[in-house]
Amino acid sequence: MILNANCKINFGLDVLIRRPDGYHDLETVMFPVLGLYDVVEVERTDGTGAEFVLEGLVVDCSAEDNICLKAFRLMHDRYGVDGVRIRLDKRVPFGAGLGGGSSDGTMVLVALNEIFSLGLSEAELIGCAAELGSDTAFFVRNTPQLCKGRGEQMTPVELNFGGMLLVVVKPDEGVSTREAYSGAVPHVPEVSLGERLKLPLEQWQGVVTNDFEKHILLAHPAIREAKERLLTAGAVYASMSGSGSAVFGLFRGDADEGLLRAISPYVFRL
Repeated sequence: MILNANCKINFGLDVLIRRPDGYHDLETVMFPVLGLYDVVEVERTDGTGAEFVLEGLVVDCSAEDNICLKAFRLMHDRYGVDGVRIRLDKRVPFGAGLGGGSSDGTMVLVALNEIFSLGLSEAELIGCAAELGSDTAFFVRNTPQLCKGRGEQMTPVELNFGGMLLVVVKPDEGVSTREAYSGAVPHVPEVSLGERLKLPLEQWQGVVTNDFEKHILLAHPAIREAKERLLTAGAVYASMSGSGSAVFGLFRGDADEGLLRAISPYVFRL
């Protein structure tokens, strides 16, 4: 079974409170970017355990720590699945706040559910995905969602960017989750993110904000410059995605695609 494990971007990200368990309650809108994806292939074998093959981009973790194998082990322990070969063709930049790894893990869950005829419901898949990480549950639905808590509390949202161009820029440097959260100051805004997103898109800049941006852009000039480059090129809205380091911009449909591709190879029509 072959699945495209697409990435996501975040429209707004509010760090609300630090919880007793050490995690933070967030509010953010996750939006799937279908044109930028890893390829995950899962097939049954006659053996036991899981064979894992990594192709494409070299990731910064050992094979045993890869989320694809974590997903297999979760399903093995809970549902008894066994004997699989997992091939990951890595294309989505990592350390970017794009959720590529989270998407990979979730697609392994989805594939194992199908291949082994487990018949898991959406709620059960979301529960499994939430055990793998904070962004993983989103990819079970893979449609625009207002996400709360650690990302597992989801409400569908209507976002219409039809005909617009999305440009994703990945600076050479990355940002760790630890760095992102260490500089964030939890607070509950007077106007919720859901309400702010109801404003016209032209009013989003400076209002639909990412709480990680303030300190990350100060510490990483390359990320700040990438965002400024998008705004200078005419982006209606530009922001950092998740914990970074990727930034993205939304452009009107008649924008010069050639100019945009000179900024980044990741240009998609929504």
